[in-house]
Formats: sequence, C-alpha cells, structure tokens
Amino acid sequence: MTAQAGSIRRFYDAVAVEALGGGFVVTLDGRQARSPQGAPLVIPTRSLAEAVADEWRSQTQTIDLGSMRLTRLAHEALDGTDVGRDTIVEAILGFARTDLLCYRVSEPPALAERQVAAWQPLLDWASEACGARLRVTHGVMPVEQPAGAVDALRGTLEARSTFALVAIASAAQAAGSLVVALALASGRIGAEDAFGISQLDENFQMERWGTDSDALARRERTRAEIHAAAAFISHLGAASP
Repeated sequence: MTAQAGSIRRFYDAVAVEALGGGFVVTLDGRQARSPQGAPLVIPTRSLAEAVADEWRSQTQTIDLGSMRLTRLAHEALDGTDVGRDTIVEAILGFARTDLLCYRVSEPPALAERQVAAWQPLLDWASEACGARLRVTHGVMPVEQPAGAVDALRGTLEARSTFALVAIASAAQAAGSLVVALALASGRIGAEDAFGISQLDENFQMERWGTDSDALARRERTRAEIHAAAAFISHLGAASP
C-alpha cells in the first residue's frame, strides 16, 4: 500500500490509527499505510496521525495525493532518514543564506518602509531567540551571512525532530525565508501572518498593477503549503525556537 505521486483509484474503505512502538500508525482496511519508499506510516503523535488519517478518509473515488499535504510531509520525514539528518539540516540552511528578509529595496520608499516594518522584527527575533544576527543588503547582489549566525541556525535546526525539520523546510521553501519558517514553527507568528510577510513585495505590486489568474493560483499554493507546515508542526506539539 505504497502511495505514489499523482491520482489513483481509492483502494480501501476503512482508515484507522493504531498505537505502534511508541508512535501511531495509519492503517487502511487494517493494513499499514506506507511511504513511497515502503516505510510504514508511523507518526510520533496521535494528533498528527489522526490529521493524516483524515486526509485519507476525505478521498473519494480517486486519491488526490497532491491535496494530501500532511501525508506528503510525513512521507518526506520517513523517507528522508535515508539521506541523514545532517543533509536535511544543511539543505534547510540554504534558505538562510538567501533569506528573503535580508534583501531590501531602496525605492520606492513606500515598499522600503513596509519591508522594514514587517521584516525587521523577525530578524530581531532570530537574533534574540536563535542567536543568529543576519546581515541585510539593498538590491539583489548576494550577501554573505556571518558564519556564527549560520552556525546558530544550524544548532536551532539540529534540536528539532526529523518530522519538524521537513515542515520547516517546506515552509522555508514556500516563504523563501528560513527566519519566517522558524518563527512559524516557534509560534512567533501564525500561518496567515507568515504568508503575508512572504508575499509583501507581491502584494505591493498587485496594488499598483493588478494581478492575473496564474499569479493568484501561485499565491494560493504558497498559502496552502505554509498552512500545512504550520498544522503539521502544531500536531507535533512543537513550540520551541
């Protein structure tokens, strides 16, 4: 019962959650659901296991795996152990080296002011909560972040479980910012705030020039990814920086 990408015909009737080895396994007609690489779908908390099970219950005649974002994150956590936690952490740190919040504009002044007002408090929070003081630049040229700041973020990530790391990675990718993802994971900001912060530049441009259906669809996908990451972490019960 390994689920692959795409849509497949629903092949089960009953979905349940059972305790197993200190975790909770999702079962389909009494048999363990499995990740794409064949790992049993064993999840650390009952709350998250029930949320994943609800995604399986909500499927109709066909299974839309693209809509099952919590299940996908659980699969990534289970299958990601093959590459190792260090590899996962280093991949996430890439978002810190190009963090959206560190790249500001000088013009127009209205956008520059919005960036400072929305982004600087989170950079200050990262400095205080994680010990990571990131550099800010104006323009698009890359800025090299201090090794000490990157190391501090590495330590913050290493303290997280693999399940939490995959959600942080998903949020960081969607938002273009590790700082936003960590603030979301810590409860410093909510999912809708994280989405708005990540879309600040786009919102400004929309106000001036309008938008189109493709842009709106991308925005909704970003919103859904951020909300899923937040829900995933909430069900894990994680609340530390």
